[in-house]
Amino acid sequence: MTVGPSSTPSTAAPQNYLGGIALRLLAMASVSLMFVLVKYIDAAGIHIVESLFWRQALILPFLFIWMLARGGLSSLRTRRIGAHGRRMLMGLTGMACNFGAMILLPMAEATTIGLSVPIFAVIFAALLLGEETGWQRWSAVIVGFVGVLIVLNPIAGFAGGFGGDHGIGTLVALAGAIMTALITIAIRDLGRTENAATIVFWFSLLSMIPLGIALPFVFTPHSADQWLLLIGLGFLGAIVQMSLTGALRLAPVAVVIPMDYSNLLWAIAAGWWFFGTLPADTTWIGAPLIVASGLFIAWREHRRHINRVKEVAA
Repeated sequence: MTVGPSSTPSTAAPQNYLGGIALRLLAMASVSLMFVLVKYIDAAGIHIVESLFWRQALILPFLFIWMLARGGLSSLRTRRIGAHGRRMLMGLTGMACNFGAMILLPMAEATTIGLSVPIFAVIFAALLLGEETGWQRWSAVIVGFVGVLIVLNPIAGFAGGFGGDHGIGTLVALAGAIMTALITIAIRDLGRTENAATIVFWFSLLSMIPLGIALPFVFTPHSADQWLLLIGLGFLGAIVQMSLTGALRLAPVAVVIPMDYSNLLWAIAAGWWFFGTLPADTTWIGAPLIVASGLFIAWREHRRHINRVKEVAA
């Protein structure tokens, strides 16, 4: 993955912290509803590869309409097709892991493990983007990792060999969180030169290649209700992709990602309302540590931003 030396965006990507936060909050509400549909689609017997295909394919018409409304398709041109290709491979892998985790685990538990993304994002932002990370943020990362370990419950996992849907689901969810953090860094890098629509367009279009090749092997006829589920998946996927990508373009990684914690509230409510499930005991213990870690990281970034503004004003 090609990344630059720092996280400072170009003049083509003006910063708007409040706008980035608002878009991230919208994405979190939409992603919870999308994962409700993912569970219903799996229960209907539709293969996960087909879910991924229609999720990506149905984004494209929404994207075209959105771009035409904004004045044309010229912004979809790119000179960074290689970077978009790498982002596509990571994106499909991360999406498959996140879909799989939601299928294998209760929504709240899968979401809690996914909330470790900011922890990994801080690490990758420091290593790959050269973002400054002091001892306080590293301390928050350690606290967050403790929370992740509590939720994963590795002692019980190793005793049981991480067998069964639940054990495999925890590993899949953790892999999804790590991959999502890497995707965050890739999008941040692409956002230096590409707008949100361009990034989402090339991700969706390029992903049609591997998913289109695999689709004939897993496709099954669908009822009208199943098609409505798939269309809803694509519609919500479009909102999520545009909101996530736009948020990272408007504000730094450490500012927008902590907003993901609102997703836990949506996931608990949706899991209880639609599926009658509540988080496991270890989730109730580990989740506050993960949330506290991310909120502290966000607070530290906010204070650093204020100090930088004061220094410039002086």
